[in-house]
Amino acid sequence: MRRSLPVFLSLALAPAAAAQSNPQTNPLWTQEKVKNYLPHMTVPEVRDFLTRSDMVLIPVAALEQHGNHLPIGTDYLNGVEQAKLVAQRADVLVAPILLPGQSPYHMGFEGTITLPSPLIQEVYVEAVKSLIAHGFKRFLIMNAHGGNRAITTFIVDRINQETAGIAVDLGAVSGPFRDRDRMASVPTPPPDELDRHGGTPETSSSLYLMPTLVDIDAAVPAEVTLPAHMEAMLPDVLAGDPTALAVFLAEGLKDEATGKGTSSAEMSSTGVWGTRHPAEASTERGRIATEIFVDAAVAFIERWNELRPPGS
Repeated sequence: MRRSLPVFLSLALAPAAAAQSNPQTNPLWTQEKVKNYLPHMTVPEVRDFLTRSDMVLIPVAALEQHGNHLPIGTDYLNGVEQAKLVAQRADVLVAPILLPGQSPYHMGFEGTITLPSPLIQEVYVEAVKSLIAHGFKRFLIMNAHGGNRAITTFIVDRINQETAGIAVDLGAVSGPFRDRDRMASVPTPPPDELDRHGGTPETSSSLYLMPTLVDIDAAVPAEVTLPAHMEAMLPDVLAGDPTALAVFLAEGLKDEATGKGTSSAEMSSTGVWGTRHPAEASTERGRIATEIFVDAAVAFIERWNELRPPGS
């Protein structure tokens, strides 16, 4: 018996429509499978990856306040997204290990989680040992949170000193490959105001990397109060004096328990360490900054593969 075309189409499309409206499917699930992203991979896929590469990219992140407009997971999410972008162009495995990092100076704001440096190091080193046991040899440790800088250095050194693995700090080794001319072309406000944690650079990157999680309408300029001697050196910091910047950062953003008076809650009304309005950020600025980093990371990986081919 012949069916009319409308009836035939309705019967053919019925299974697909039923699947989409299946009440047993998680309505909040939005992820798509990402190439070379360990949490999405099966055992056979990891086994196949090891026939091509022995390199792992590990972001070292944080769970900490980022003002009124950026999520607590900004460092983790931005770091993982950058790592994924690198892995689409270079055959590296992206293996996030921890969400929190070392953030005691942000504990004045609800939602921040901080862990001590020795514990963070131990978790990453032990995770690397697991990956080494499966055949991975080379590790790109990518710091995604300024407060983890020293921890990242320790993790890299411990992998090299204590295991059969070979590790580098991706931020440091990719530096020579960064396009300086393009970096200079990035549209940025003039350096006449403090603009660091949660400010326009981080907001711009977030607008590009995780746009649906940025609440730019909630952004307001922070009221920042610095200790008098730090306020006095701020003009030199903004002018680019490297010594002033080094001593400024050595003292700024430190745990309230140190007595320095420089925890984020002691210095900032919103948690943003800067007086520039975060809404001055732009997706374009975030895109260019991300592309510069990804290009440099890929260039380093390609050069490392030339110097030490996978499996050698």
